[in-house]
Amino acid sequence: MWAARHYYYSLLLSLARDLYEISLQMEQAAHDRAKREKSLSQEPLGYSVADEETEWLQSFLLLLFRSLKKHPPLLLDTVKNFCDILNPLDQLGIYKSNPGIIGLGGLVSSIAGIIIVAYPQMKLKMH
Repeated sequence: MWAARHYYYSLLLSLARDLYEISLQMEQAAHDRAKREKSLSQEPLGYSVADEETEWLQSFLLLLFRSLKKHPPLLLDTVKNFCDILNPLDQLGIYKSNPGIIGLGGLVSSIAGIIIVAYPQMKLKMH
């Protein structure tokens, strides 16, 4: 239990680091996009209140997708950490899952680890 708890905390910190890096990348991508749109056109496009409800979610997801697409090591590290956290969550009783899900998470995490070892450029580098 002691080892699972510390592994859990380690993974939480790793996921927090990944989320911070993702937010930095999304901020940079949004800044680049705004600069590009400003240079293309000075006049705003048509605005609709009906589009406002779903536009923020679509914009967020598109920005997230573009940010992770530009930085595959960040995506790989985030997926690996997310899959790794399934095991201690189950062991500590925080979130019970079935063995198949835990095994699938372990498999995906192992494949991500193999990719990182096989292609060292895919290792997440910190700023």
